[in-house]
Amino acid sequence: MPQRLERLASDGDTAAGLLRAEHFQMAYVTNDLDRACALFGEQLGIGAFAELGGAMPEGGEIEARFAWVGTLMYEIIAARGPGSAIYMDRMPRGSGFTLMHHHLGFLIGSEAEWNGVLANAARHGWAVPYRNANPLTEVCFIAVPGLPHYLEYLWASQLGLDFFAQVPRN
Repeated sequence: MPQRLERLASDGDTAAGLLRAEHFQMAYVTNDLDRACALFGEQLGIGAFAELGGAMPEGGEIEARFAWVGTLMYEIIAARGPGSAIYMDRMPRGSGFTLMHHHLGFLIGSEAEWNGVLANAARHGWAVPYRNANPLTEVCFIAVPGLPHYLEYLWASQLGLDFFAQVPRN
C-alpha cells in the first residue's frame, strides 16, 4: 500500500500570515505555450490541460493552461501586449525558449481572508502590483521582498470554482 501524508487544511488566517491561505497552485510563465505544455507532458507527466484565454483589460492577450496533479494545480501562462508586464517582465530577454516560475497561488474562501491578505500586505508595505476582478475570480499579486516569485490570491466566484473543478486531473 502506498504511503500517504495526512495533511491538515490551512487555518486561513491571512491577517496573521500570507502563507496561511490554501496553497493550491504553482504557476509558470513562458514565451512558447505549446513548447512548455509539451515539456510538462513529455518530461513531467502532465498531458491534459484546460485552456483559458482572451483579452486583458489593458488590451493585451493572455493564454493559460491548467492541470491538476493531486491537490496541486499547475498553470502555464503566456501573455503579450498592453497589460502583460505583470506576467512577462521578469523573464529573461532573448529569442530562445523560456519557462520560469511566476507565482504560488492561494485560494481565498471568504471576505475575511481576502481582507486579511490586503491588510497584511499593507501593514508590511508590500507592493500589490496587480489586482483585477472578472467573472471567475477577484485576484491580486503581492510582491514580497526576498521572494523571487509573486504570491497570487484568488477569491473565486461559483463560476471560477466550477472552472477549477473541470480542469483535467493527471
